[in-house]
Amino acid sequence: MDRRQSGFIFFALIIFILYAFGVELFEKVWSFPSIRKVPLMVIALVGTGILATIRLGFPQIKYLKHGINVTAGKYDNPKDEGDLNHFQALTTALSATVGVGNIAGVATAIYYGGPGALFWMWITAFFGTTLKYAECTLSLKYREINSQGFTAGGPMYTIENGMGKKWKWLAVAFAGFAIICSFATGNAIQSFTISDQIYSESVQALGADHFLNANRTILGILNFNIQQVLVGLILAGLVGSVILGGIKRIGQVTGYLAPIMAVIYVFSSTLVLIYHSDKIGEAFTLIYNGVFNPTATVIGAGGGAIMTMLNTMLMGIKRGLYSNEAGQGSAAIAHSAAKTNYPVREGAVAMLGPYIDTIIICTLTGLVILCTGAWKHTEYFVSISASSIDEFNNALSVNSFQGMNLINGSLLTSFAFKSGLSWIFNYGDKIITLSVLLFATSTAISWSFYGDRATEYLFGEKAIYWYRIIYIIFVFIGANASIEAVWAFGDAALGFMTFPNLISIIFLTGALKTMTKEYFTNDFESKG
Repeated sequence: MDRRQSGFIFFALIIFILYAFGVELFEKVWSFPSIRKVPLMVIALVGTGILATIRLGFPQIKYLKHGINVTAGKYDNPKDEGDLNHFQALTTALSATVGVGNIAGVATAIYYGGPGALFWMWITAFFGTTLKYAECTLSLKYREINSQGFTAGGPMYTIENGMGKKWKWLAVAFAGFAIICSFATGNAIQSFTISDQIYSESVQALGADHFLNANRTILGILNFNIQQVLVGLILAGLVGSVILGGIKRIGQVTGYLAPIMAVIYVFSSTLVLIYHSDKIGEAFTLIYNGVFNPTATVIGAGGGAIMTMLNTMLMGIKRGLYSNEAGQGSAAIAHSAAKTNYPVREGAVAMLGPYIDTIIICTLTGLVILCTGAWKHTEYFVSISASSIDEFNNALSVNSFQGMNLINGSLLTSFAFKSGLSWIFNYGDKIITLSVLLFATSTAISWSFYGDRATEYLFGEKAIYWYRIIYIIFVFIGANASIEAVWAFGDAALGFMTFPNLISIIFLTGALKTMTKEYFTNDFESKG
């Protein structure tokens, strides 16, 4: 059976399962099966990261400097096979990961898991750097060059070419879930967040009853408003104009967009923390206490101290995975397009991703939320109205929060930045709006490439065009979708992508160890 036939069978099976059991069955990947209440996904992700870290001798520490040097262009060779230089490959991968997870994902983790969830995001990132190194090095090793001279790589090629043809079914499963995930995680979630953020801004400026914001219903089943429809059309046009140009145009756009958006966000976060520097120590105390003595007031708590702790851990790891995609295998698709003849070299570059994404940017978001006191919405109700900062402070002083609206996701981060930058101006939330626009758009652009490669693997090069058309349509759909359904299916797809990738890492760790030793033993400084 060839890849095309296997692909059709895969999607037919997924459609049948969705029809028969609904998305709820897929959601259980994060909760069932479990060992003593700890989900198997958590055990697999963290366990594989720890195993690979030990077997490879902590590469996230030993080879970090080398990765920085490679990214800076010290070893670039334009004659090497590939489509992107090392910097472009990293920014393409970062553009897919530095996004909603850094803004809404951190807020959601604290919302459901309390401040301690941030600690588990760090743990996921630390061991995730090894997973990034492993999956990206292997993807370079086992990539292919298609008929047009472009690279085709990722865990599906690693599984089939590295583990053998008998494992092709696992490669097909990864590619199939990668396509599904590109529509949900990389696409619909991003466009929804943009639409939701702009809707919030529009309501503040024009009111909920304005004709742009008023909810409408078609045939009693389809709810929409004009503002969301317009946002969906504009966003679909912007994303489409880039992705239809292929990987080189994607690399060019993300090469500029990723650094700009990172600088804006890091600078703004730093300003907030400078003003609230006296609260930083307290914030780390909240994180520490939230790990070992989690508060019972967080939204996701219930079932006693142990269950509360497990909830905190699960939320941190889930959002950590969504933030940096470590172990998922998606970033390996971008890095496999790098111009290099040395797989280990690009693996070292890939390790920088979780450091930048989670250790730096997610930490900044978490500290802003904690230092400004915005996290207290897990105990009280606050709103993001124009007077919300004063309202919040007054309510805090009298311990009365009745009647206020609960906020979550990017709106919570907006509230934190508005409060944190109020000493400069009263428009800190607009920075989050801008960041959401840049982050989510770049993520949607980069994820289209992941879907491209997975589509080519299953259905051939001719199917890529139709994949891109459907992808653009999903950008519009996401802007008008339900957040619950989008997040649920996105989380499920992430989980099902992860298992085949983790299996390939475990299976090929020995070969990876040999490749690493040979590269760093044989005078890599002289390699062109």
